[in-house]
Amino acid sequence: MTQFADSESRRDGADTESPPPGPSRVEVLRTAWPLILANATVPLLGLADTAVIGNTGTVVDLGAIALGALILNFVYWAFGFLRMGTTGFVAQAVGAQDEPEVRAGLARPLLLGAAIGVVIVVLRWPIERVSLGLLSGGAEVESIAAQYVRVRIWGAPACLATYVVMGGLIGLGATRQLLALQVFLNGINIALDVLFAGVLDMGAVGVALGTAIAEWTSLGLALWLVARVLRRREPSDEPFLAWPRILDRARLREMLSAHSDILVRTLLLLGGFAWFTNQSAKFGDATLASNHLLLQLVSFTAFFLDGFAFAAEALVGRAKGAADLSAFDRAVWRTTELAVVSGLLLAGTILVLGGVGIDLLTDLHAVRAVARDHLVEVGVYVALSAWAFQLDGVFIGVTRTRSMRNAALVSLAGFLALSWLLIPAYGNHGLWIAFIGYVVLRAASLGVLVPALRRSLATSASRTRS
Repeated sequence: MTQFADSESRRDGADTESPPPGPSRVEVLRTAWPLILANATVPLLGLADTAVIGNTGTVVDLGAIALGALILNFVYWAFGFLRMGTTGFVAQAVGAQDEPEVRAGLARPLLLGAAIGVVIVVLRWPIERVSLGLLSGGAEVESIAAQYVRVRIWGAPACLATYVVMGGLIGLGATRQLLALQVFLNGINIALDVLFAGVLDMGAVGVALGTAIAEWTSLGLALWLVARVLRRREPSDEPFLAWPRILDRARLREMLSAHSDILVRTLLLLGGFAWFTNQSAKFGDATLASNHLLLQLVSFTAFFLDGFAFAAEALVGRAKGAADLSAFDRAVWRTTELAVVSGLLLAGTILVLGGVGIDLLTDLHAVRAVARDHLVEVGVYVALSAWAFQLDGVFIGVTRTRSMRNAALVSLAGFLALSWLLIPAYGNHGLWIAFIGYVVLRAASLGVLVPALRRSLATSASRTRS
């Protein structure tokens, strides 16, 4: 990707103007499409696991995988800050053309992710016991789920370290390498699951073993890919890994502060979706099932919108690192316009073809009827969610994580208040309207901070030029 041009750099008397700073639509699309495809490969693994066990295992095995995967996915998702924080810091170092800091910005969270992964492995027994105690399952299902967790959890250090590499690749603009990594990870995982669970008849434990091996194998590829990208960049006088810089206390504190903010923000988002599910259950099984089904449609649209948000993270991070306000504005505008158009197209697709999708996902008439009755609300939610995704990307890119944490708290409080007001009068429609309000509040609570963010970047740009 081309470096952002300094908006002030023009030669006096030049016949033509310099190109506008920041990315074009083509550059944004070139950055985003591998990210969209990489996201789209994620659900294929779950489908493959279900298909393998569904054809070779038992109902107990299927239930055990669902329970065990839920436990570990929740644990790993809580550490998603390793991916998000890395993208912002690396992108800013790229924009500042500080190659030693690019490498250090990757090395610090790699050490942290590996350390957290080791702690998870050490605490595997209490994690297993507490998690199974909170979830409900039959004795046999819980027994096999515990075996699944005990085996798969050995991949935790590799899984979290790979999160960091993925964040680094996004920050570096190496999105095709990220796509290759994601395809390899899910491809080898599926192949090993078929071997262990299908051919060798190891059941749920075979699926767990295949996933753990795939995570370690993929980490090896991830480290090779990112090292290759880094070695192709501009050389510097410092060693490839400058440990005094990596262990700089001020930088470490900055990283830990950003990561803790993102962790709180993630837990608040989890709380919002948990509240939605809990309220859905109060309306009966058919409504609970239909809302779950509709959330699958929402999750599908996130594959596309996340691609543009990830592109925003990288591009605005570079603009901040370069202290280039014009490049920042253009990056925000270009990524957002494409995301909003995509959101509208996805919303229209749901309104037109959502009924077909519902019929493919379930043959239960009661669930179909309830789900169809809420397609308009789902479409509105998807159309408006593009703004929340994009502003998340912008604030991750400039590492204004405290603002994200506070916005998550404000929007969750608003969601709870709207639910309290609307559900008694409008039932499940009221819940969905409150859910729409939730995503609007997520966007608005960050949107109001953008002018102050621009002023801060303008001040940094002035200081850099002076």
